[in-house]
Amino acid sequence: MSTPQSVAAPAATARTTGPATAAGLEGGEEIWFRPMIPRQTLKQLTKRSDAESLKNFGLWLALLAAAGTVAACSWGTWWALPAFFVYGTLYCSSDARWHELSHGTPFRTTWLNQVFYQLCSFMTIREATLWRWSHARHHTHTIITGRDPEIQVDNPPRLVEILLDFFYLVGGTKEVIKIVRHACGSIAPEIADFVPASERSKMVWISRAYVAIMIALIAWCVSVHSILPLLFVWTPRFYCGWFHQTLGLTQHAGLAANVTDHRLNTRTVHTNPVFRFLYMNMNYHIEHHVLPMVPYYALPRLHEAIRSQTPPPYPNLWSVYREMVPALIRQRRDNAYFIRREVEPQTAAHTAQ
Repeated sequence: MSTPQSVAAPAATARTTGPATAAGLEGGEEIWFRPMIPRQTLKQLTKRSDAESLKNFGLWLALLAAAGTVAACSWGTWWALPAFFVYGTLYCSSDARWHELSHGTPFRTTWLNQVFYQLCSFMTIREATLWRWSHARHHTHTIITGRDPEIQVDNPPRLVEILLDFFYLVGGTKEVIKIVRHACGSIAPEIADFVPASERSKMVWISRAYVAIMIALIAWCVSVHSILPLLFVWTPRFYCGWFHQTLGLTQHAGLAANVTDHRLNTRTVHTNPVFRFLYMNMNYHIEHHVLPMVPYYALPRLHEAIRSQTPPPYPNLWSVYREMVPALIRQRRDNAYFIRREVEPQTAAHTAQ
C-alpha cells in the first residue's frame, strides 16, 4: 500500500507567509498532477444537483433536530450523556459541510450554497470569509511549506496538540481567538497574506455577528441559570470533536510535503456509510483534491474512474492509523521521514481529454 521512507525533504510547517519551498520547484512554480479522464465523463461528474443536496442536508438537519429534542428532554438525567453524544456527532458534520460548500459544488442554485455555507461556517466556528480564502490557498498549494495555511499536522508533529484536538481544544481555541480579534478589527499578517483587502471588512463584520450571537447565547444561559442552551451551539465541536479529528487526520498526516502530486500527500480511505454521510464523502480525498469541482455525491464515481491512476485506497480507518501513528512518532526524531505512496512515475501534469 505504501512504504515509509526517509529522504532529504523540507519539513512542513503551518507557516503561511514566504516563498514556496517545495523541493525541485524552480522559483516556486507548481505544476500539479492531473488524472487522465474523458472530457464527457468529467462533464457528467461535475454536474450539480439541488435535489441530491437538499435530500442530504434535509436528512442531516432532521436528524440534528430530533437528536437535539431528545437531548433537551433528557437534560438532568443520565440519558443526556448518550443523547448529547449523538447530537454532538451529528453537529460536527457541519465541518465537512462547511468544507464542501466552500467549493460551491453541492447545490446547483448559488443562493442555496451561500445560505448553507454561512450556517455551517458559524456552526463549526470557521469565520466564513477567512476560511473561503484559506481553503482556496490550501487547494492551490496543498502541503507546500510557507504557502498552505491549513497544514493540520506539522513535521515534526506536536503530538500533544493532536490529542487535544480530539476535543478541538487547540484548533477551536485558536478559531475563537481569531474571531474575537477580527471583531475588534485586528487582522494578523499571516491572514492578511491570503485574504484580499477588499474582503477584510466582510470578515470583520461576520466575526462581529458571531460574537454578538454567542454573547446573546451566554446571556440566555445566565438568565435561565443553566448551561443547556450553550450545549447546542459551538460547544458540540469541542465535546464531540473526536469525529472531525478522527477522519480529518487521515487526509494528509504523515505523508509527503512539498510535492506537486496529491497522490503522494493525500489519502483516500474506505469507511462505513454513516461516516460517509456525515463526512460528505471526504474520505475520497485524493479524488477531491485532484478535481475539487466534482460534488461530494460524485466522488465515489470519480474514484472508480481514476482508480488505475491512484494508489490503492486504505481499506478502513484502522489501516490508516496503524501506519500513520508510528510515522508521526518517528517524525518527532527524524523530520525527513514520511510515508511514501507508490504511484506510476509522472513527468508532466495531465489534463482532462
